[in-house]
Amino acid sequence: MKLSFSPEDEQFRVEVAQWLQQNLTGEFEKLKFRGGPGDEHMFPHERQRWEQKLAEGGWTCIGWPQECGGRGCSIEQQVIFNEEYARAGAPGRAGHIGEGLAGPTIIAFGSDAQKQKYLPGIVAGTELWCQGYSEPGAGSDLANVKTRARFDEAKGKWLINGQKVWTSLAHESDYCFVIARTDPDSVAHKGLGFFLVKMAQPGVEVRGIQQITGTSEFNEVFFDNAECDAEDIVGEPGDGWKVAMGLLGFERGVSTLGQQMQFQNELNAVIREARANGADHNPVIRQRIARAHAELKIMRYNSMRMLSGQGGSDGSLQKEALIYKLFWATWHRSLGELAMDVLGPDSQILEDGPYQLTRLQSMYLFVRSDTIYGGTNEIQRNIIAERGLGMPKEPKVAVQ
Repeated sequence: MKLSFSPEDEQFRVEVAQWLQQNLTGEFEKLKFRGGPGDEHMFPHERQRWEQKLAEGGWTCIGWPQECGGRGCSIEQQVIFNEEYARAGAPGRAGHIGEGLAGPTIIAFGSDAQKQKYLPGIVAGTELWCQGYSEPGAGSDLANVKTRARFDEAKGKWLINGQKVWTSLAHESDYCFVIARTDPDSVAHKGLGFFLVKMAQPGVEVRGIQQITGTSEFNEVFFDNAECDAEDIVGEPGDGWKVAMGLLGFERGVSTLGQQMQFQNELNAVIREARANGADHNPVIRQRIARAHAELKIMRYNSMRMLSGQGGSDGSLQKEALIYKLFWATWHRSLGELAMDVLGPDSQILEDGPYQLTRLQSMYLFVRSDTIYGGTNEIQRNIIAERGLGMPKEPKVAVQ
């Protein structure tokens, strides 16, 4: 496991920090520390302009190969960028799903035509993506998807019908990568396709899901004969599961270090509040803060170990990656509970009109979803047991 950086990498750190300091000013000053969990609704248009500002400076897709529009930065440099980005308080990335998920997947599994069509818009920060995986009956059990894709010979297009749910930022996205069943008689992970679908077209309807935060980051997306060009299936019909699993490997990749710096920013906010209202004199609160700090360090070291042995360009990771989602989701939920206990009675009180949630209140409510989306804690434990430890698969219970 590599825990230190070379002098060249540290110089790169200085370059990143200086650029952020010089550019998080003017119209972007108000974006600092905004757009995190429970705060994604804030300044959406300004954050999209920030994506384009990053692109102008060459700071989007830095880990992509140079021939695909990236900088070809090493893992160490990508870690440094994500850490400095969060340390500077730069806003939540509007283009994260395109840069971190869609793009690497197209690079790994897509055709040359798909790379030429879709990668430039992601690099430029002008085209945003969302993820069409979960369905009402196929959340953590992705292999249970019911959305269908039928090829229309007359049109020369795929026609997609079905419903996706919990689709983050679908209302702001230009494209969606969709898992759909190409073989109507197939079951489980067989007979799936991975499609690149334009959102602004007839047959695609987005409905916001109001959360307990009062915002609508998640959405339902309905496909009613939505069209997808024949050349916009990634791989062949039936390859969808392989491509989808590769994408999940990218999701557990280097951006996790930036996520942890955002967690550190939130923990710092909790500590500031504890010092301000005297909660830091409570020995139990102090112990919980110390535990949160220690577990965040553990999270970092495990991630560094995981990334030090990162697999090939197909998104594969070491077995340490299997525990990451379970660990951070549980930790983050506990941080929300700690924040409310630090606030004490004030956690139940809203500030003056229009009675918006405070940042810590919103964070507490939003992180309740962390242990559900992206694979529930229960599913994550099964994955660890079966794939990591080689234990027998959980028996299937027949529904009467």
